[in-house]
Amino acid sequence: MTEIPDLTATEARAAIAAGRLSPAALMEACLDRIAAREPEVRAFAWLDPALARRAAAAATNGPLGGIPFAVKDVIDTADQPSQYGSPIWAGHRPRSDAACVAAARRAGAVIIGKTVTTEFATRHPGPTANPRNLKHTPGGSSSGSAAGVAAGFFPLAFGTQTAGSIVRPAAYCGVVGFKPSYGTLHRAGMKVMSESLDTIGVMARSVADCALAMSAMTGIDHGDPSAKAPRAPRLALVMGPTAGQAAPETLALMERAAEACRRAGAELVPLDLPAACGAAVDAHPHVMNMESAEAIGWEIDRAGAQLSPVLAERMGWARAQPVAKLIEGRAAFAAARAAYADAVAGFDAVLTPSAPGEAPEGLGWTGDPAFNTLWTLLHVPCVTVPAGTGPRGLPLGVQVAGRIGEDAAALAWAEWVRAALG
Repeated sequence: MTEIPDLTATEARAAIAAGRLSPAALMEACLDRIAAREPEVRAFAWLDPALARRAAAAATNGPLGGIPFAVKDVIDTADQPSQYGSPIWAGHRPRSDAACVAAARRAGAVIIGKTVTTEFATRHPGPTANPRNLKHTPGGSSSGSAAGVAAGFFPLAFGTQTAGSIVRPAAYCGVVGFKPSYGTLHRAGMKVMSESLDTIGVMARSVADCALAMSAMTGIDHGDPSAKAPRAPRLALVMGPTAGQAAPETLALMERAAEACRRAGAELVPLDLPAACGAAVDAHPHVMNMESAEAIGWEIDRAGAQLSPVLAERMGWARAQPVAKLIEGRAAFAAARAAYADAVAGFDAVLTPSAPGEAPEGLGWTGDPAFNTLWTLLHVPCVTVPAGTGPRGLPLGVQVAGRIGEDAAALAWAEWVRAALG
């Protein structure tokens, strides 16, 4: 029997609606799990159990009624600090919720706490460990959100992605990560770093949970991924411009996943993406870092000594680049989007790796977003689903990408792939 903290959001919501579980009991079970494992996992940047209990006791009806929902600490909350993973903002108390947090509360969600992010959702990691193996990174930048869902601290969490910050940590921790089409969740109240890239999404224990949360917060029907598909999909099998960075376990995984999908009836077609996609990946560091240097201009100018050395170095590099590089990079992104749309015409979705391999050992580096940056800059929806383990027993994931605005289809085909993998 599944323990209460390990219920999916969909299961928990059904139990609450049926009167078998109360929001208060669900929150208490989550807090018990947190008390047992948080000292070693360290997923939270801020947690006030008394506040969480009061919120659960006052939970309202709604599609997310009574469901604990964690918030990555680059997203503002009116009742809890928002510190953005930086000592510059220690103790900062926003006056209002971010738009996405307000939408979650309106749908009945109970905000349980703030999760650890890397510094400004960039490189410098926080203290969070991978709950599957505490000696390994949970990935980043949405470190605490991925680890907390995996550990049973909460069933839903916000993440953000600029390169690979939702999909990669979700894959490393063995949970589902969903990066919607760019702009689906409004970024008001988020500490935005890259105007062209930053996307708010969700992490959960099932694809259906992601659809539930997104439908509840946006009013856009994200479908029921658990419903039986009318047919098997036609999938493009894409390794992408960074194929050479795939570890042996990822190469084996993609072969295994392709064969499983074929056995389940899918048509799998290996596809090389147009050169424009590779050019856009090459331009990604310029756009991401140059826009970030604009975004935290005040911090660089007034509190630069409190930036981590790695961020200070990157921002110095970005400021030294000619503005033409940023303009060219944005144009490269637009060209890649057009080329991608043509390349995947006739396919239902793309099947591609979620990460180079298993989560790296150590907490000083959150891993490489090599298999995520393309899908982020393309602005398409992408979903990672758990797909077994690698040679060290750590989780692996496969990623399903779709087309801009076709988020429900991406979720549905991701669930189809997950089921095919068994």
